[in-house]
Amino acid sequence: MRRPTFTLPLAGTLATLVASAASLGAGGCSQVPAPEPKTLLGAPTFGAQQRGRGTTKTMIARRPLAARSLGAGSAEESDEDDGTLEIGTPVIVARGGLTDLEPAGVDGCRSGMVPVGGRFCVDRFEASLVEILGGGEERLHSPYEPVEGLSVRAVSVPGRHPQGYISGKQAKRACAASGKRLCKPTEWKLACTGPDRSQWSYGNTQEAGRCNDQGKSPITLFLSSVRHRDEMALRFSFPSDAPQGQDIWSWPVMNSPALNQYDGTLATTGSHPGCTNGYGVYDMVGNLHEWVDDPDGTFLGGYYQDVTQNGDGCGYRTAAHEFGYHDYSTGFRCCDDL
Repeated sequence: MRRPTFTLPLAGTLATLVASAASLGAGGCSQVPAPEPKTLLGAPTFGAQQRGRGTTKTMIARRPLAARSLGAGSAEESDEDDGTLEIGTPVIVARGGLTDLEPAGVDGCRSGMVPVGGRFCVDRFEASLVEILGGGEERLHSPYEPVEGLSVRAVSVPGRHPQGYISGKQAKRACAASGKRLCKPTEWKLACTGPDRSQWSYGNTQEAGRCNDQGKSPITLFLSSVRHRDEMALRFSFPSDAPQGQDIWSWPVMNSPALNQYDGTLATTGSHPGCTNGYGVYDMVGNLHEWVDDPDGTFLGGYYQDVTQNGDGCGYRTAAHEFGYHDYSTGFRCCDDL
């Protein structure tokens, strides 16, 4: 498969990223401490019904996600079952079993979905992904890693870091694999503005921080960690020299698994309870850009650093990239016929 053509960084974030990265040259980030690499994230309860569908042993990966992304470390078998399921570990259930992680659908919609004005259904939360393994078994996919070469499907669950690093084409396939579809631009905007047709989903006046729209620059944090050759940098890309010039905006940097793992960047789904509307959808403004079904490439709603540069809130629109593009800030949610 052809790697998507690299273009300049997200139009809506370019000014922010340039200003942040420029401070590195002046030593502006010399005092920014690099965060500890995060270990595997906690996960929803693995209920009795799900355990009955899976294996009798829980396989727990005894290594951080950062190391796992480089293929390091190993997994251990454990007879202990603490009732939880960790992202990316080889806990396997039968095909469809992980659907139980999604909240019940509302008024005739599929699990994880709510109706929009009696016209169609939409995911309540930005999408997470489930990998479909050989034989049809499934496991949760890491939200920090791209999906090239994998068979995945979309789920809508609360309390998860949603999937970034995904292209519009991949998002469309992931929705279809769960019997849904990528939202049309008009559907997405109707869901975002809510029954009151509000510019910011929750209202017509922006309230900074009500959604995840005040995040830190992960590019600045990453380049600082690379510059100082600390543990975070060594676990990911560029273990020796910091990227220079246009390399700052290169495909490896913009898709580094480190970026959405820094504190103050990506938030878990539904963790900003005020970022909703009368339909009961969450995080449609901020957190991640969301792809919509436009073959020319469009994502909406802004992300954790920018919800105004390409339009305000629900009117935010970026159309600067091919449908096959992805980076740390690109996510999605699915729609469905009612």
